[in-house]
Amino acid sequence: MALEDAKKEVDGAFTRTSDRGHSFENTFGGATSFLRRRYTKDLSDVDLAVTGIPFDQAVTNRPGTRLGPRQVREMSALLSPDPPYGWGYSPLDAFNIVDYGDLAFDYANVPAFPGALQAHIKGILDAGAASVAIGGDHYISFPILRAYAEKYGPLSLIQFDAHTDTWADDDLDRIDHGTMFYKAVKAGIVDPATSVQIGIRTTNADTLGVNIIDAREVHETGPQAVAKKAREIVGARPVYLSFDIDGLDPGFAPGTGTPVWGGLSTGQAAIILRDLAGINVVGGDVVEVSPPYDPSGATAVAAAHVAMELICLWGWTRRGGD
Repeated sequence: MALEDAKKEVDGAFTRTSDRGHSFENTFGGATSFLRRRYTKDLSDVDLAVTGIPFDQAVTNRPGTRLGPRQVREMSALLSPDPPYGWGYSPLDAFNIVDYGDLAFDYANVPAFPGALQAHIKGILDAGAASVAIGGDHYISFPILRAYAEKYGPLSLIQFDAHTDTWADDDLDRIDHGTMFYKAVKAGIVDPATSVQIGIRTTNADTLGVNIIDAREVHETGPQAVAKKAREIVGARPVYLSFDIDGLDPGFAPGTGTPVWGGLSTGQAAIILRDLAGINVVGGDVVEVSPPYDPSGATAVAAAHVAMELICLWGWTRRGGD
C-alpha cells in the first residue's frame, strides 16, 4: 500500500478524477463502491461497468441475496490497492472501469423486473461497455443473457454452480432461479454444445446437451485439467461467465440460499478462473451471495475475488495478453 496516498485519500467513489488506477484509501473506511471505482451513470469512454442487481424474489429456499451487492462491494475494498495476483497485469490500470450502481426496479412489481434488467444491461452495452453484474439470485442471468444475445447472437456459457438450473419450465412468465438456463437454451440465446457447467453436484436427468464437469471430476482430475477442457469446449466463441457462489463448498461459502456439500474450494476455483485466460469473455456475473447466512463475510470476500477474476478474464484478450 502507498502509505502517503492512504493518508490523504478518502471516498474515491465520489472524488477520484480518473477511471484508471488503484485506490489506496483505508480499506476500513470510505464509500464502498466496487474496487473503489467511481460511482457514475455516465458511461462515456467507459470500458466496463460493474452493476449490482439486488433481486432475490426467484429463490426456492433461503432469501437474502438482495443484500449481496452491498456486501460484495464492501469486501472488494480489500482488493482495491493491489494488482490481482498471478495475472501479470492490472485491469484497473489498463481500462476505464466504473461502478454503475444498482438496477432500480419496483420490488412490488415482480413481472416487470426481467424487462427492467434487460434494458439496464442493454444500456451498458449500447454505450460500448461490458458489464459484470453482482447479484442477487441466479435468475438475473436470463434477462442479462437476452441483452447480450441481442448484440452477440447465441452465446457460449461457462457456469460455476452446484445446480444445472436447466429444470424444465416452458412458461416464460415464471421467474425462477432454477430454470432460467433451460429457457435460455430453448430460446436459442445459449448454445449448449459449446457451453459448460462446472461443479455440478445435484441430479437433473436432462441437461439439454450442455457439457457437465461435475464436482467429482474437478476433485479427481484437478483444476488445471478442468480449465483446459472448458477452454476447448468454448473455443473462440463469445462467452458469458456466470458464477453461482454455491459452486463453492459450503465450508468456503456458507452465505448462500441452496448450499450443497462436496463443492469446489476457493483454491480450485481460483486456478480454474486464472487458467481460462484467453477465452473471449464478453460479460459475466457472480450471484447468490446471501449475507445473513454468513456473519464472517467470507462468502462475500470470495465473490469479490470472483468478480475481480471476471474482470481480468474480460481484459486479458483486450490487452493483447497471451
